[in-house]
Amino acid sequence: MAGKASRAEGQVIQYTTIKARLYPTPAQAELFEKTFGCCRYLWNQMLADEQRFYWETGAHFIPTPAKYKKGAPFLTEVDNQALIQEHNRLSQAFRQFFKNPESFRHPNFKRKKDDRDSFTACNHVFESGPTIYTTRDGIRMTKAGIVKAKFPRRPQNGWRLKRITVEKTRTGKYYCCILYQYTVQRPAAAIPTPETTLGLKHSPLHFSVDDAGRMADPPRWLSQSQEKLGRIQKKLSRMEPGSKNYQEAVQKYRLIHERIANQRRDFLHKESRRIANAWDAVCLRDDPLDEMALGEGSGFGMFRELLRYKLERQGKPLILVDRYTPTTRTCSACGQALDSVPSRTWACPGCGAVHDREVNAAKNIKLEGLAHLPTAGPA
Repeated sequence: MAGKASRAEGQVIQYTTIKARLYPTPAQAELFEKTFGCCRYLWNQMLADEQRFYWETGAHFIPTPAKYKKGAPFLTEVDNQALIQEHNRLSQAFRQFFKNPESFRHPNFKRKKDDRDSFTACNHVFESGPTIYTTRDGIRMTKAGIVKAKFPRRPQNGWRLKRITVEKTRTGKYYCCILYQYTVQRPAAAIPTPETTLGLKHSPLHFSVDDAGRMADPPRWLSQSQEKLGRIQKKLSRMEPGSKNYQEAVQKYRLIHERIANQRRDFLHKESRRIANAWDAVCLRDDPLDEMALGEGSGFGMFRELLRYKLERQGKPLILVDRYTPTTRTCSACGQALDSVPSRTWACPGCGAVHDREVNAAKNIKLEGLAHLPTAGPA
C-alpha cells in the first residue's frame, strides 16, 4: 500500500500486513464462527433496511449495528468492533458504487456458501492497554483472549498495530492479517535513464518478456500442482456427490487450490521484488485489471499492483503506456507500423530487422514510456 504524507518533514506513513496462522481452541473457533455468522447477518439486515428506506423516501440511509441488538441478542456475544467494521464496509461499498458505478457493483446480499468467512476489528489503546496485541506465540483479541498463532516475521520497533482481519479458508484453516502503521523517511526520487528503465510485456506463453528478451516463467512446481488439480477434477466428475469419498476428494481439491494460490502469490512477490530492486523505472501497457483477471489466471494484474507499491516505496515510477498504442505491430528499430498483428517472428518490410513479436512489443513499451519521462534522454 502506498504511503501517505506525514506532518513531519521528509517522512511518510506506510502500512504493512503480517499474515499469521491461527490455532484456536474449540471454544475460540466457535466464537469465530459466531462472529462470521453475525457479520453476515448484520450485512444482510442493514442492506435490506437501506433498500427499504430508499424505496420509501428516495434517500440512502444505513442503520447502525446498535439498532439490531435488541431484536437479535446473539449479536452481543461477539466483538462489537467486528459489527462496527461491517457497517463501515457496507458504507464504503455504497460510496464506491455511487462514485464509479461502472467499476463497482451495487452491494449484494451475502450467502453462507458464497461468502468468504472473515471479520475485521480495530485496535484501540486505552490507559489500561491496547485491545489487541501480540504475544510471543499468540495474539490477544477481544472476547477470544489469547489465540495461539505462528508468525512468519515480527513487527519492527515503532510499528503500531492498527487492525486485524480474521479469516477462514475453505480448507478449514484460520489466518489473521495484522495491519501495522509506521513512519519512514521519504525515499529520494530516482532519475530513470534508458539504461536503468525496463520495458515489460505480459506474455501468454511465459509470464512476462522484457525489452532485452529475458523471459520470466512461473516455477515448475506451480504447473505440477495445476496438473494434480486436473487429475482431482477428473476423479470428482466420476464420483457420487455427497458420498464420503466425494467429500474427501473435495477437501483434496481445495487444498491443492490453496497451494496453487500460495505458490502463485509467492512467485509474484519474488518477481516484483527482483524487478523493483534492479531497475529505476518500469514501463508496462495499461491493460484493464478486470480483463487481466478474465485471462488464464497468471496473476499479472496482481503482479502490476505489487510492482507499483514496491517501486513507489523506493521513489521509482511505474510508467503505464496507453493500451491502444500499437506496440506489437510497430517496428522498434525504424518505427514503421504494420496493418495487422505479425506472426511470432517477423521481419520489418522497411528496414529488414527481424523481431520476436513479444520482445519487440516490450521495446516499444519502453520507448513509449521513456517519452513520458522529461528527465530521460533518448534511448
